[in-house]
Amino acid sequence: MSNLTDRHQHILEKLKKEGSVEVLDLCSTLKVSSVTIRKDLKLLEDKGLLYRTHGGGTMKNPYAGDRPVNEKEKINSDEKSSIGSVAASLIEQNDCIIIGSGTTVQALAKNIRPIGNLTVLTAALNVSAQLLHHPEIEVFQLGGMLRKSSSSATGPYAEKILEDFSCSKFFLGVDGIDVEFGLTTTNVAEAQLNKKMIQASQKTIVLADSSKFGRRGFGKICRLEDVEQIITDSGISEHTVGVLKSMGIEVTIV
Repeated sequence: MSNLTDRHQHILEKLKKEGSVEVLDLCSTLKVSSVTIRKDLKLLEDKGLLYRTHGGGTMKNPYAGDRPVNEKEKINSDEKSSIGSVAASLIEQNDCIIIGSGTTVQALAKNIRPIGNLTVLTAALNVSAQLLHHPEIEVFQLGGMLRKSSSSATGPYAEKILEDFSCSKFFLGVDGIDVEFGLTTTNVAEAQLNKKMIQASQKTIVLADSSKFGRRGFGKICRLEDVEQIITDSGISEHTVGVLKSMGIEVTIV
């Protein structure tokens, strides 16, 4: 199938059916070179018919935009609740953990039922507010410049205090997970704080619904190899699960 019109029709039909396409798969199916396929994807992107990604194309805009936390709460709320419930079950007696910012980790906070004492470090005001009614939970609220869209503090004050703590687990919320680029958020200052939280923890557990895969935020947090576990929902593709497991990452699907 070397005709340009036929190739473009095939690509768009596959996109409509599967949501994304890969260059190598198209090369094999259409019997043309990767250079030809990349040119096809560029032409289709110029027409506004798809978004190019590393190694292919997608119908969904891969670049995550910043949204207010009250708006994000309504997106995939059932999936976030299930993810939060499973994540909460990983907390052990007399644990010391870090909870990042975002609506998925807020769902974790809602599901925490501590056994014995629990110490939580967080920069997120909504997480702290959720935990205040638990007498068994001691909350360390990190301070700094308040990022209103996420109700979370960022900056050098929050980063500095983390140097004095060592925690067992860091529950991290993200705006994007890209197999090649890594974990990202839409805010650079928040990404920097998350890096410090990873350094202060023995294990990093990412909480992300399946819509976050294949997306990128502006600020890079870390590589995928820097995390030990990802908890997500059944919307994640089998291919992505395979790639993550090949990196040694434990994938938990709710």
